[in-house]
Amino acid sequence: MASSGLELRGTVGTAYSDVLTPRALAAIAALVPLDADRKAVMTARIARRTRRARDRQPIAFLDPASTIARTSITVQDAREGRFSGSAIPADLQRQWVQGTGPAARPHVPIDRSIRNVAYALLSGADGWMFDGEDALGQVASMSLDNQRNLRLAVHRDPLFMQAAQQLAGEVNEWALGFLGHRTVDDWAEQIGFTTKIFRPRGLHLEDRHLRHDSGAGLSASIVDVALYVVSNHERLMADGSSLVLYLPKIQTAEEAALWNDLLTTLEEHLRLTVGTIKTYVLVEQLEAAFQLMEIRAALGLHFVGFNTGRWDYINSVSDAMAWDPSFVNPNIDVITMTYPYMRAYEDRVRRAVNTPDVLGQYALWQGGMEPNIPVGSEAGVKAGMERAVGGARREQAEGASGKWVAHWKMVHIVRPVWEAVGQDNQRGRAFPRLTYTGDDAAGLSALDAHPRTIRGARDLLSVGLQYGNAFGQGMQAAALKSADSFGNDDVLYLMEDMATGEIRLSILWEWLHKGATLTADAPEVGAQAGDRFTTDLLLRLIEEEYQKLLSAADRDVFEESKRTTLPIAREIVRAYLLEPEKLPWYIDLLNANLGNHDLSKAVDRIRMLAEAFRRNGARVTENLDFTAHE
Repeated sequence: MASSGLELRGTVGTAYSDVLTPRALAAIAALVPLDADRKAVMTARIARRTRRARDRQPIAFLDPASTIARTSITVQDAREGRFSGSAIPADLQRQWVQGTGPAARPHVPIDRSIRNVAYALLSGADGWMFDGEDALGQVASMSLDNQRNLRLAVHRDPLFMQAAQQLAGEVNEWALGFLGHRTVDDWAEQIGFTTKIFRPRGLHLEDRHLRHDSGAGLSASIVDVALYVVSNHERLMADGSSLVLYLPKIQTAEEAALWNDLLTTLEEHLRLTVGTIKTYVLVEQLEAAFQLMEIRAALGLHFVGFNTGRWDYINSVSDAMAWDPSFVNPNIDVITMTYPYMRAYEDRVRRAVNTPDVLGQYALWQGGMEPNIPVGSEAGVKAGMERAVGGARREQAEGASGKWVAHWKMVHIVRPVWEAVGQDNQRGRAFPRLTYTGDDAAGLSALDAHPRTIRGARDLLSVGLQYGNAFGQGMQAAALKSADSFGNDDVLYLMEDMATGEIRLSILWEWLHKGATLTADAPEVGAQAGDRFTTDLLLRLIEEEYQKLLSAADRDVFEESKRTTLPIAREIVRAYLLEPEKLPWYIDLLNANLGNHDLSKAVDRIRMLAEAFRRNGARVTENLDFTAHE
């Protein structure tokens, strides 16, 4: 099916006619001319990455006299706040706790899938970021299920209202047992409390169901934003709610300016006032930390705040420093938000949001993810919740106006940290202005002496393998822990998304290709402190961790997956780690094999992607199984 230069996959146009409406397709068509710019910007990303590796050149701050691409704003003006930003809407003034998660589930009918939205809106979170990116599976037509469920919830469709009414009792039953009190008094009123926020896929990804009628891939960002805004803006605005997005994976101010152009074009197409759509930016990329004020300025009237995530950002630092043999991360569990380069990153974000624009307006800082889930032994849950509250207290003290949680049960566990203080937000809190010195740049990749062990490598491999397996089954957000902790309820499962797979493989790639040395003996594999992390050792660990997953109970590794997606996940992990030139995205290899359970075909696709990147830096990002017929 073709429409205004677009081609739809298979029968999705008919099956999702309530989502892929004529209005929605017209909005996508209005944005299509900007896809060429998007592809050019993505090509420039890879070129910068390649150039830095070739020239052994670290990321640097922009020339203050230069002009931000796609804008008329100079870098110096951006840094000094000489630009017009956005006022903070009423429903974003207090966002103490924002939950995150997708609005759909894989392989279930809609009345069960939509329960995700009901749990979110009954949680008591101030905002909920409904994820279309890292936490949303992409098997079958999940991205469209996600859009459909959000539309039904925003419009209070009877199907959603019935699910919410049923789940209110479940939420209260859990709250009474765990917290000692109910958390939902009036379920119909409660579902209107939480600000609805949507995270589209990043500029680096292409959609699986729509493409250019030339056969070329189409930006997933364009599809996601157009579908969400067209479906929901009228009802949200009628309800007095803001239209809010979280923008992921932005690396530069030029990319932020492209987003600004996309949003402005969409607003003009829908005859909305420019700046109606508000955006948080997830600071998930090292390069973005060098251009925070420039990103704020480039998004202008659309920008309301930054978020400081953890796994994605660590992965970006590892990737950006892949060329430097002296940069080797330690075990992942010691890279907390107080680790040197993470501390420097967080400090720059809080300074950036507390720099006023030309109208004296400040922005918001939303703290990072709390991945714990209160399920496990009494001792394990107690320790996990203490860590969660401790992390929330630290972020509040540092100046965050709120934080994220990965599960609805965590909302009322961390919310009291902000309730005790009582401030709606911490905008305008006094911090030193940002500086742009050599020491500032060096701090953003500063390491500290910490352990690098076989236990750490096993954790990285086990969770990386499990994540790839979950992704292939459609669970792009999954509760995971190392196989060595299976059956130990003192060790809690953590809610993990795509970022966890990316960072675990990035660190292992570093250890292997930079000749990392171990810091502790591991007699079970014949290794001693000071030994190098070798290919033979890596391959042995992959096989041992894989065998643990094959032997795991269905609770941890679904039996069916052991014959389908798990072998493919192992092949992807092995290929990614052995590749001499680091591939930019683990997700490219996973996306290429969505819906494919044939190991030989997977091997061919993995080889094809690696060879394409090796040959000319090209990423294969289109849906390899796209079939256009009605």
